[in-house]
Amino acid sequence: MLRIVYFIGLCAALTAVTAADARQRRHQIDATPFAHAPCSVLANEPCHPYYCSVFNHGPCIPEIDYPIGQNLQLTIQTVPPRDDAAKYQKPDHDLDTIGDLFAALRACWSPPPADVAREGMQMSVLFSFRRSGQIIAPPRGSKRSREAPQQTRDLYRDAITSSLNACVPLKFTGGLAGALAGRPIMIRYVDNRDLGRQSGTP
Repeated sequence: MLRIVYFIGLCAALTAVTAADARQRRHQIDATPFAHAPCSVLANEPCHPYYCSVFNHGPCIPEIDYPIGQNLQLTIQTVPPRDDAAKYQKPDHDLDTIGDLFAALRACWSPPPADVAREGMQMSVLFSFRRSGQIIAPPRGSKRSREAPQQTRDLYRDAITSSLNACVPLKFTGGLAGALAGRPIMIRYVDNRDLGRQSGTP
């Protein structure tokens, strides 16, 4: 009888150790790139766009290359930082990623002429795209430099609207078009030019 009790206790201990080891393996995050495979609550493998499972008590890991949230925010500087110059070149193919979209929008920006512009001027606009790559409605201004006079605000708003109108329709791939359609996009334009030196002012 004592041997039977000892044998049952040993089996229970081995089962607990095996279960703990399985849980530890399940919670380890695989550092390999995420696979572009459909997600399933019964799957325990990386998938697109999240690594989630009802059996996984760890965090859900998003796919960093495709960060589409409730809104998309982008800052466009008139003079690109030297390290970001490549991000201001319009892609030579249909836009397939958020990075492609941002590059195309940066390349679209045509600021007001230096002789009428305002150094340090900032203005933000909000708008959305259709699947066709057209803008759903005229961009709506949300924020701007408070100290700027109304004439300067109108000047930059017109420049932003003209720049966007000159670029649309943007050519999206089917996947990006479906992901972007109707999503609010906010762009903050920053005129960081040294306008005093450009206009010859000492």
